[in-house]
Amino acid sequence: MDVDRGVPGLIVKFGNYPLHHGGVGAIRSLGRLGVPMYAVTEDRCTPAAVSRYLERAFVWPTTGTEEPERLVAGLLRIGRRIGRPTVLVPTDEEAAVLVAEHQAELAGRFLFPRVEPGLPRRLASKQGLHELCAQHGIASPAAHFPRSYEDVERFATTARFPVVAKNREAFVRRARPAVNGTTRIASREGLLRLAREWGERPGVILQEYLPREDAEDWIVHAYFDAESAPLAMFTGVKVRSWPPHAGMTAHAYIVDNPELADLAARFVKEIGFSGIVDLDLRFDRRDGRYKLLDFNPRMGAQFRLFENEPGVDVVRALHLDLTGRPVPEGEQLVGRRYVVENIDLPALLAYRRSGYTTPHVPARASGTELAWFARDDLRPSLVMLARLVRPGAKHLYQLWRTSRRGSGAAAK
Repeated sequence: MDVDRGVPGLIVKFGNYPLHHGGVGAIRSLGRLGVPMYAVTEDRCTPAAVSRYLERAFVWPTTGTEEPERLVAGLLRIGRRIGRPTVLVPTDEEAAVLVAEHQAELAGRFLFPRVEPGLPRRLASKQGLHELCAQHGIASPAAHFPRSYEDVERFATTARFPVVAKNREAFVRRARPAVNGTTRIASREGLLRLAREWGERPGVILQEYLPREDAEDWIVHAYFDAESAPLAMFTGVKVRSWPPHAGMTAHAYIVDNPELADLAARFVKEIGFSGIVDLDLRFDRRDGRYKLLDFNPRMGAQFRLFENEPGVDVVRALHLDLTGRPVPEGEQLVGRRYVVENIDLPALLAYRRSGYTTPHVPARASGTELAWFARDDLRPSLVMLARLVRPGAKHLYQLWRTSRRGSGAAAK
């Protein structure tokens, strides 16, 4: 692969989530090609910080709620220390939005896709995404955006339960979220009880519930160039997620879906986005439509599931394109499997209890990519395990507690 080894990559993340397999995957993906890799980390003993493919970890604890000017200044300091133009690889919405909204300040030090400055923030917002879907004819779950408790009361009188509550904006998870992730609400009484805690201006979206027995979870990862043309496009099916049915991918397969790829390419072209995308869609068997749930304007944590025959994934496509190299074309590796070791076992137990299966799982995997373990880079998996089981760690208890529930958070 004709990669420019003179241009480093920098993994950019804000907030405290040290067990992030996506960042480790990006470091390995480019590092294996000889690209010098750097990363923003919470401390010096995170899985990303100990990867053999990392040149240097820049320890910079953040919450994601800092003033943008402070975050931009911090990135520029890191850029000066690296000392040469560097490809930015955001791993969360905060980083992707910051880069888009401060392109002029960052352009001298960094390489990144140019995009309309306000677009990533709008895509990361549940309300902004819903409005874009309606504008461009993309199916999405029916949604209501209450502006007061009285508005919630009016909605509750006509709503068909269960409904789903989500935080309206992506960034509130770093501050004070109204709900803890996707919350299934079974009754009018449960909704009103929760709504009393949301304050005068509820920062939530109340969304149509798509029954899992009538639905399939699909994912699209792609890289789009400056003209919003796909240089790398992948589709897959999500077998399990954590928390169950409502969280990050724990187990997935590459499955060809030309209809879904065409839908995603058309939407991205119409909105004029450039860069890496990670889309979550649910196929509703009741009406035969793919409904867009999430549009992440950045690299997804499970991106290493997707690779084509020449070895291109979306992070490699990003680096190749931004350094003026051609992105090799090829068929995606159908049947390839991705497993996140620390969350797939509890997810498996929860899914067995729920009885959920997807009809699109291949009979045999053509290959397996593990999120943490790699023979050529063992230390990240060892550090992940050490942080997982260390005294006082809450992670294992949280896994057990969610597995016992067998689903995402719920209110009756």
